[in-house]
Amino acid sequence: MSDPELEHDELYMRRALELAAHGLSSTDPNPRVGCVLVNDGRIIAEGWHARAGEPHAEVLALRAAGSAAAGATAYVTLEPCAHTGRTPPCTEALIAAHVARVVYAAQDANPLVRGRGAAALRAAGIELRADVLASASRALNPGFFKRMQHGLPWVRVKLAASLDGRTALANGVSRWITGEQARADVQRQRARSSVVLTGSGTALSDDPALNVRLEGYPRQPLRVLLDSELRVPPQARVFEHPRSALVFTASEHAARRAALEARGVRLESAARAPGGGLQLEPILRRLAQLEANEVWVEAGARLAGALLQQRLVDELVVYVAPRLLGPSARPLAQWPEIERLEQALQLCFTDCTRLGADLRISAVPIDSPGD
Repeated sequence: MSDPELEHDELYMRRALELAAHGLSSTDPNPRVGCVLVNDGRIIAEGWHARAGEPHAEVLALRAAGSAAAGATAYVTLEPCAHTGRTPPCTEALIAAHVARVVYAAQDANPLVRGRGAAALRAAGIELRADVLASASRALNPGFFKRMQHGLPWVRVKLAASLDGRTALANGVSRWITGEQARADVQRQRARSSVVLTGSGTALSDDPALNVRLEGYPRQPLRVLLDSELRVPPQARVFEHPRSALVFTASEHAARRAALEARGVRLESAARAPGGGLQLEPILRRLAQLEANEVWVEAGARLAGALLQQRLVDELVVYVAPRLLGPSARPLAQWPEIERLEQALQLCFTDCTRLGADLRISAVPIDSPGD
């Protein structure tokens, strides 16, 4: 049996979610939030959060509505905040505007907010409706929710491969397996990320800049290098903007550390992993402490394989080119040999999009810790 009120609420919430998506590449470390104000069956104002420290979606919509907000319904993609952070509480603004009703999608995962926003609005006599398209709000902010709930960022591993699952020729040549449209999409994926992460092997072989090269892009993600022995030299392209670069290392080599620090690069010590390299989960937890919501990994088979084996990957994004490189070419990820199909890592496809001649395939491990 249909619920007309719910259908209307979902209609306006979809619009609020569209607005929230405008902040996909700019709100970090805050969540992406949109707000729609409706009075007498029509939209009277809209707002979306653009940057941390700037007004939230609700405040912008209320400013646009003015006195017309009185008696209106506010549709917000996240529970309105009830604490003072970089900006005042949105609950106070909604109460002061005399809105009659607030419909929100998902409960805020931030323990400073969770449930308190709803309680403040309810205490002020405002009618509430929660969990309207909540899953869509969470899908728009996977890193924010995971960081608040698990103390870890959302980790996407990007791989570019041939149809037979090879990422480079045996001699290491990989430019370019995929076409221009796929590479442009990688730029957009970097842009939405808090961190772009790679390992020393990739930095030495490809010398990537790992920056965002999009016109009008408001910020650069933090570029993180895992370099246990500090093998990557200070003149590497990943350090072209040293203040947005961070190196995790286990090396105490004084001269190498001094050279990087003289370049302006920040170094943090990390524990060695038993099999070589660095212990990965503590690094990811440290990035979450630094308010990283989404980590975009562009690395070789060794680091990609280690993240997958340790169940630290939330999402695989594989760009597949319609070409074959043969069995001697390099694989997607280092993976231990298995003897039974039941031992294979199980994934679920979530998206398949054509980009020029290539495909972008997204998949999540079925036992992902972010589920």
